[in-house]
Amino acid sequence: MTHLRRRLLIIASIFIAAGVVFVGGAGEFLSRPVLHPVGVPPAQLAAESFVLPATQGRIVAGWMVRGKPGAGVVLLLHGVRNDRREMQGRAEFLARLGYSVVLIDLPAHGESTAEHITYGITESEGVKATLDYIAREFKGERVGVVGVSLGAASLVLARPDPAPAAIVLESMFPTINEAVSNRLQLYLGTWARPFSPLLLQQLPWRLGIPLEQLCPIEALPELHAPLLIVSGSIDRHTTEAETRQLFGAANQPKELWIIEGAAHVNLYHFTPREYEARISAFFAQHLRNGSPI
Repeated sequence: MTHLRRRLLIIASIFIAAGVVFVGGAGEFLSRPVLHPVGVPPAQLAAESFVLPATQGRIVAGWMVRGKPGAGVVLLLHGVRNDRREMQGRAEFLARLGYSVVLIDLPAHGESTAEHITYGITESEGVKATLDYIAREFKGERVGVVGVSLGAASLVLARPDPAPAAIVLESMFPTINEAVSNRLQLYLGTWARPFSPLLLQQLPWRLGIPLEQLCPIEALPELHAPLLIVSGSIDRHTTEAETRQLFGAANQPKELWIIEGAAHVNLYHFTPREYEARISAFFAQHLRNGSPI
C-alpha cells in the first residue's frame, strides 16, 4: 500500500468515525426530553393550573382560562422543544374574545412527563387526554385547536374522534423524513443531507416507533373538520411546497394561508394584527356559527 493510499484510508476512516459520532449524537439530541419548571400562569392571562393523568403513568400539565359560557374553547399546542408559554400571545387574544383557552406542555416538554420526544406519537396521547378533559370540563362547548409544528402533527396523529369543530395547523411537517432532511440541510448544509437516512433509522430502536407512524400527511385525510393550514412563504423547515401538499391531502372545508416573508417562526408574533383577524374570523365561523365576537 502506497503512502498516499494509507493517508487516504486514514482520512476516510476519520470521516466515517466522525459521521457515526455525529449521527449518534444527533439522534440522542432529537429524542431527548426537555423537561423543566414552567412556573405560575402570568397575571395577564388569569389562568389556573391543572395536571392530568396520561398513559403509562405520565402526566400532562397545563393552564386553563375560563371564558364566556357558550363562546367555545380553544386548545393551544406548542412546537418542539418549547412549552405552553410559546402560545401565551395567542391565549391572551383569544381570551379577550371570550373564548375559554387551554394550553398544555406536550409530553416530554416543560412539566409534562415522557421518556423521549417522539415527534407526534407520545405527544398525541397527551393531546387525547387533554381533549377528553375539555369534553368533561366544558360540556356542550365547541372545541377549536391551534397546533404549531409538533403540536399540529400531534393533533393530526391523535386522530381525535369526535373531531374538534375547527382546527388551525401551523408549520406542520408532512413526514418525519422531510422534517429531518430539511433540518439537516438547513443547519449543516447540503453535505449533511445523506446522513438523513442513517439518522432516521435510529428512531425505531431509540423510540420503539416505526417511521411509518410519523406521517401526518397520511393521517390528515382521516380528520373531518374545518381546517385552516398556515405556513410561512420562506419556511425552510416545512417548505411552502410541502404545505401545499398537506393542503391537497386535507378534506373540505379547508383554507390555506401562506404568510409572505415568514420563516419557521412564531407566526402570531410575525404578523399579530393579520393573525388575530384571520384566526378570530375562522373560529367565529366554526365555533360560533358566524356570530359576531
